[in-house]
Amino acid sequence: MQTLSVSVLEHLSRLPEGTPVSAKELLHLGSRAAVDQTLSRLAQRGQLLRAGRGHYVRPLETRFGLRPPDVDKVVQALAGSKGEVVAAHGAAAANSLGLTPQVPLRLIYLTSGRSRQINLGKQKVELRHAPNWQLALPGRPAGDVIRALAWLGEAHAAEALQTLRQRLPVRVLQEIAGARHLLPTWLAEQVSRWVVNG
Repeated sequence: MQTLSVSVLEHLSRLPEGTPVSAKELLHLGSRAAVDQTLSRLAQRGQLLRAGRGHYVRPLETRFGLRPPDVDKVVQALAGSKGEVVAAHGAAAANSLGLTPQVPLRLIYLTSGRSRQINLGKQKVELRHAPNWQLALPGRPAGDVIRALAWLGEAHAAEALQTLRQRLPVRVLQEIAGARHLLPTWLAEQVSRWVVNG
């Protein structure tokens, strides 16, 4: 009969990369106290990473050793398990859209849940509560544009919209225009002017 540690690691090895688990999901393997203790021991040994309160993920084995799973996959999975919406921070969105050369130094995500920090090995990831309009169209280019514009602010939004007109497909531009009703007045006005003057 195999040990609980082996059973837990085997269970996690069958899950997609970055999928967090909690003790409650492993009760088919042993008692709550035994599972909690096993998860804690595996984390102390470096065989699991603590990905937030009561959640653990398995590091990936590479030819260079163990590394944390993809941060985006872990954040999305944690948020999904709690029913939260999560999206990239506006600074990261602005950088990916070529609106700023600044590369964010910290990993920050916006969330509909509470603000908190999670650690994945040595990586610290900040989840910041954001208003619903900043979480509009998650996982879509039009949503990234909205978050980038929110981060750039009212003074730079018009210029950014003109730059994006040359770079984005028409369907993305139409999706941004269609989301005006979700935006604060200052941004809805900028987008409306951009649509009319386009």
